[in-house]
Formats: sequence, structure tokens, C-alpha cells
Amino acid sequence: MDIQQIGKFIMVAGAGIVLLGGGLWLAGRLGLPLGRLPGDIRLQFGGLTCVFPLATSILLSLLLTVGLNLLARFLNK
Repeated sequence: MDIQQIGKFIMVAGAGIVLLGGGLWLAGRLGLPLGRLPGDIRLQFGGLTCVFPLATSILLSLLLTVGLNLLARFLNK
């Protein structure tokens, strides 16, 4: 792999992270209860809090799977 391919990969990965961050920021601004859905586990022990967002992870996985499959089908035509 040459230096140009590495540079392109880093730029694409950075753009993906920016889009993901923007989407999360927008979800927070819209008041979506990501991380606070029924099925998300939250344990508190004194000053320690552990959060296991199971329902949120499943929901995001389903949405990303459907979205990426639709995108792949659209780009293959």
C-alpha cells in the first residue's frame, strides 16, 4: 500500500467519524432517548455508574444494517 492510498483511507475514515459525530450530536439535540431506552441496563454503586445500552445497540444495528443494504443496492444499479 503506498502513501496516497493511506492518505485517502485516513480522509475517508475521518469524514465517517465526522458524520457519525454529527448524527449523534443531532440525535441529542432532537431529544432522542438513545442510551435511555427500555432494555438499557444502568447500574449505580455509590459514585460509580455502569451503563450497558443493549436496546440502543440493537436498534442502531438494525437501522445501520437496513441503511447500508439500501445504499449498497442503490450503488450497484
